[in-house]
Amino acid sequence: MTGRPVPLPTELSEPFWAAARRGELVVPYCPSCDLRFFVPEPACPGCMSPDWRYEPSAGRGTVYSVTVVHRAPGPGFDTPFALAVIDLDDGGTLLSHVDAGTPDKVGIGLRVRVDFRPFTDEITLPYFVPDAIDGLD
Repeated sequence: MTGRPVPLPTELSEPFWAAARRGELVVPYCPSCDLRFFVPEPACPGCMSPDWRYEPSAGRGTVYSVTVVHRAPGPGFDTPFALAVIDLDDGGTLLSHVDAGTPDKVGIGLRVRVDFRPFTDEITLPYFVPDAIDGLD
């Protein structure tokens, strides 16, 4: 963790980070318009309702888009790494690291599942890894 920035939970994001510490993925859900979204915002980006809540996600999905980062965005990042937009099976999308051993193994259409890795005593980071359970390895 040499020098890598530590995420700072806010009032809006603290439930996400608390769930990650428990090994659970949660995403904002708006019951007014049935939208799952990420990142958490004061109001739903679909209907502007402030009455959204966090809902559990199974943490499985498909890589929609991916880029390989060769130049570290700051100190403490190991490069290269795969950064992908994940279409979650239960709705919504997330931008996340995908660890498939090497970044060149991450491609559009890859089935993935969430994996949690402790970063500090307070922060656990969600990563995605290939989903061998689906038999696609």
